[in-house]
Amino acid sequence: MKIGFYDSGIGGLSVLHEAYHQLPEEEYLFYADTDHVPYGTKEKEEILGFARESVNFLVEQGVDAVVIACNTATSVAVEILRQEYSLPIVSMEPAVKPAVEHADHGRILVIATPVTLREAKLKNLIDRVDERHQVDLLPMPELVRFAETEKFSGDEVLHYLEDRFKQVDTSKYSTLVLGCTHFNYFKDLYRQFFPGNIQLMDGNYGTVRHLAHRLGIERRKDSERIIFTTRSEMLRNTVYFASGRKVEDPGMLEHFRRLHNRLEDMREIQ
Repeated sequence: MKIGFYDSGIGGLSVLHEAYHQLPEEEYLFYADTDHVPYGTKEKEEILGFARESVNFLVEQGVDAVVIACNTATSVAVEILRQEYSLPIVSMEPAVKPAVEHADHGRILVIATPVTLREAKLKNLIDRVDERHQVDLLPMPELVRFAETEKFSGDEVLHYLEDRFKQVDTSKYSTLVLGCTHFNYFKDLYRQFFPGNIQLMDGNYGTVRHLAHRLGIERRKDSERIIFTTRSEMLRNTVYFASGRKVEDPGMLEHFRRLHNRLEDMREIQ
C-alpha cells in the first residue's frame, strides 16, 4: 500500500521511522511543510489551510491512507479533513491515556506546542482520562526550531530546557509525555532534568499500530535496528516532499538520513 505521512516539518519523520519498524514492506510518501514550519505558534485558520493543502497533495499522489504526523495539525484540522476525504486519515494525539493507565505514582507532564496545549481536543482527552488529576502541561515551542536545524546538543538547547523545566518541580514526575513529534529527537537530554526512572512516552507506536489495523496490514514485531548508511537505503521505499516539491537535493536528503539515524538512537530510550 502507498501511505502518506504529513507534518509541519521533520518531526513526523519519527512516526515514519516507527512505521519502518512495524510495516517495512509498504510504500511511503513523506510531506514536510517546510515553507510554513513551525505550526505551533500560528493561528488556527492558517494551520487548517496548510493542512488542507498538504493532505490534498498526498491524496493527488494516489495514497491509500494519510497519517497526520503532527499533533498541532491534528488538534486543529483532523476532524474537518475526515469530513472532506473518504480515505483513512490517521492522526496523532499526545499519549495521555496510556500515561495515565501506567502511572501508578508521580505526576504526568505533557510537553507540546502552545496550539496543541490550548486546543479543545487535548483538553477533552485529559478531562476524559485524568480522573486522579495527575496531568500538568508545559509548552516547549523552541524545541521545534532546534529540531529543524539539527541542534540536539549544546548550551543553547540545554539552557532552554533548564529554563522551561524550572517552571515545574521535576522531582514530582514519573512520566513525561512528548506531545509533539519534533520532541522525540531530544530524549537523551530530558533525562538530565528528571529522576532516573522517568518514563518517556510518545504516540508513535500506537499511531502506527492503529494505521496497520485500519488498513488490515500485519505488523512486524521484531526490534531490529534500522540505520541508514547511505541515502539510497533511505529512499528504497520512501519519496520525500518539502511543501509539495520532491526532495532531490543531496544535502537535504543527507539531512533526512542523519535525522532517521538520530531517531533510531532515541527510539531505544524509553
